[in-house]
Amino acid sequence: MRPFYWLARGLLGVFYRVCSHYEIVGSDNLPPGGPLILAMNHIHMLDAPAVMVAMPWQVSLFAARKWAGRPLGVLLRAVGAWFINRGEVDRRALRMALGVLRRGGVFGIAPEGTRSPTHQLQAARGGVAYLAYLSGAPILPVAVTGVEQIFPSLLHLRRARVRIIVGRPFKLPALDHKPRSEELLELADSVMLRLAELLPPEYRGVYAKGTRLLERTPAPQG
Repeated sequence: MRPFYWLARGLLGVFYRVCSHYEIVGSDNLPPGGPLILAMNHIHMLDAPAVMVAMPWQVSLFAARKWAGRPLGVLLRAVGAWFINRGEVDRRALRMALGVLRRGGVFGIAPEGTRSPTHQLQAARGGVAYLAYLSGAPILPVAVTGVEQIFPSLLHLRRARVRIIVGRPFKLPALDHKPRSEELLELADSVMLRLAELLPPEYRGVYAKGTRLLERTPAPQG
C-alpha cells in the first residue's frame, strides 16, 4: 500500500462529491479483492481517479507520462499510478502489471489504450486480453459516464451527473496455446462489449451494434 493512498483517495472523493452528483451503480458486483483486472472506458483525465474512489481496494494502473509533472499527476502517483509513454507498454510495464496481479492485487486498464476524444468507445487493443491470458485473472468491467461534463457544468454553476457502473466479473476463455494477435483483438473486443452493455447508447461508439469489430483503424491519439 502506498503511504498516501487513502489520503489521496479521500481528497479525490471530496472533489467528486462536491463538484458533481457522484453515483456508484452495481457495487454488489464488486468482488472481495484480487487478483483482478479492472477494465474501464477512458473518456477524460478525471475518469480513472473517479473509478479509484469507487473501489474498496487499491487499484494500480498506468497513466500517460504527460501528467507526471502536473497537479493531477501528484495524486495519480499517490494512488498507485505508473507513468509510461502512450503506446509503449513494454516488457517492464507488463512485468509490473503481472506483479500486481500475482500478489493478489487489482490492476486497472483501459482496453482502448488511449483517451477517446469523442467520449465514445474506440477499438480495443490486445493488451487487456494478453494480460488476462498471462495472469489468469478475472476481469471486472467498470463503465464511467459524465466526468467529461464536470468542468463545463461548474462554469455554469451546475454539477454534472457522474456515474460509475460496475458490471459482473468474468473470465476470458482459457487457451492452450500462445494467442495470435488476431485472437487477442477478438478477446479484447469481448471485453469492450461487456463495457458497452453498461453504457448508455451515446457512449458505445464502435461497439454500438453489439458485435465484434471486423475491421480496425488506429485509435486517434488524445
